[in-house]
Amino acid sequence: MNSTTLLSMAGGLGLFLFGMHLMSDSIERAAGDKLRKILEFFTTNRFTGMIVGVIFTAIIQSSSACTVMVVSFVNSGLMNLYQAAGVIFGANIGTTVTSQLVSFNLSKFAPVFLLGGVIAFMFCKNETIKKIGAIVLGFGVLFMGLSGMSSAMSGLKEDPTVVGLFASLTSPLLAVLLGTAVTAIIQSSSVTVSIILLMANQGLLPLKICLFIVLGCNIGACASATIASLAGKKDAKRAALIHLLFNIIGTIIFYFIFLVAADPIITWLQSFSADNGRFVANAHTIIKIAQVIMLFPFAGIIVKITYMIVPGQDQKVGYHDTFQLKYIGDKVMFNPATAVVDVIRELERMASLASDNLNRAMNALITLDEDDINEVHRNEENINFLNKSITNYLVKISQATLPIEDIKNIGALFHVANDIERIGDHAQNVAEDAARRKELGVKFSPSAQKELGEMLELVNKIIQYSVDMFANGNISHMKDVSALEDQIDEMERSLQQLHVERLTRNECTAEAGMLFSDVVSGLERVADHATNIAFAVIKSEDESDEE
Repeated sequence: MNSTTLLSMAGGLGLFLFGMHLMSDSIERAAGDKLRKILEFFTTNRFTGMIVGVIFTAIIQSSSACTVMVVSFVNSGLMNLYQAAGVIFGANIGTTVTSQLVSFNLSKFAPVFLLGGVIAFMFCKNETIKKIGAIVLGFGVLFMGLSGMSSAMSGLKEDPTVVGLFASLTSPLLAVLLGTAVTAIIQSSSVTVSIILLMANQGLLPLKICLFIVLGCNIGACASATIASLAGKKDAKRAALIHLLFNIIGTIIFYFIFLVAADPIITWLQSFSADNGRFVANAHTIIKIAQVIMLFPFAGIIVKITYMIVPGQDQKVGYHDTFQLKYIGDKVMFNPATAVVDVIRELERMASLASDNLNRAMNALITLDEDDINEVHRNEENINFLNKSITNYLVKISQATLPIEDIKNIGALFHVANDIERIGDHAQNVAEDAARRKELGVKFSPSAQKELGEMLELVNKIIQYSVDMFANGNISHMKDVSALEDQIDEMERSLQQLHVERLTRNECTAEAGMLFSDVVSGLERVADHATNIAFAVIKSEDESDEE
């Protein structure tokens, strides 16, 4: 093998990998949030989850990306392990679409894809066309890389040293290990199977050995999800184990099947495969479908085995746990497709803490409980920590490759974090008012206490609706939030007038009137911040659409 051939193969492989990455990444950026919502919605049971896994992986051309996303979903609590098992099984079938496409040898159309993709991406102003152009460009680069590798390999069959080297690969076990190692390094079974397909087409690899290398590729494909799960929770590790166990068990079954009956299987596959490349692609697809059919009924058992391998539960992080992040941070796995979802979960947790702190502060204002006052100040430190940590994380992920719809929402998430932090500040202000009331011996009349309780009830309701709107996209609360904001604004004006009237009638002291006025104004501002939270993402999406 001379240096020219080696460089041509390396260049072709580089183009192939880049094309695969560009195509997959462009699809994720263009439709990642929609695919994620489909994944969330249609995985209520194992069978529909499997169908979604097939379609999802076929679209993004990467079982690794699909499985890593599933692991991240499990880590975030959006999917349980039994749902994840179905998607992972389906992803194993969907990944064979790439090798099927490669086997049809569309390289002669690669220049057309390249030119079309470049024109759409560089010269069209419409964002949708630009997104499609990037996908088409990746497709063209992929097949240009395949063409380069194929041309380089065509000369290898004339090299006796190379032919002898591949001919010496007769051990099935070594072939499986080779497929596993190469795929784990490249982190894409689609790429490895495509290379095997090209080599088989050039007659460099015996068909029997190709079958065993493909089996090894299936195990090596688990590397990405396994690595991604290491920083995750125990359920994330179990999800990655489901993928690994599925492929190991499936490989063992077919390893012995091929040892016993390789020749009749090869003859059968050749009967409907036009060439050796189609043979490898068809073998890959049939192996995966057969493995899913065999193991799907035992998915529940595989999940239970993962609990035996990874026993115990994670240490739970509650709403009030001090200075700890639950869904994001260095101790939690990062995945671009679910990064924004994880931030929303962390903000929801922060909002719950701020809301609880406001109620604790209002209780302290009436009861003058010293422990409640001190607890409010401690919780405020935790809210400030969460605000700073979430903001830093948003800065970090804004520099990553995220789905386009998620990028649009990053700015809104910064504002939501700030609004929640301001609610926490108002809770602390109420706690300080409680401390002043206790120190000065100020008394509130029963009517003032009742009015504050009624206003707090409305504020709690608007916070509840707003957080539900923001975190879960429940837009049915839109009119409720608007109506409550108007009601609270009107109540603030009414209560301020009533307190002035009490002052003029000497029914309360000036100190009590000042404290009452401060608290009522603070509650009205909390409602304003809650409204901002409710409409933050909606406004962000509307602004993006206008652009």
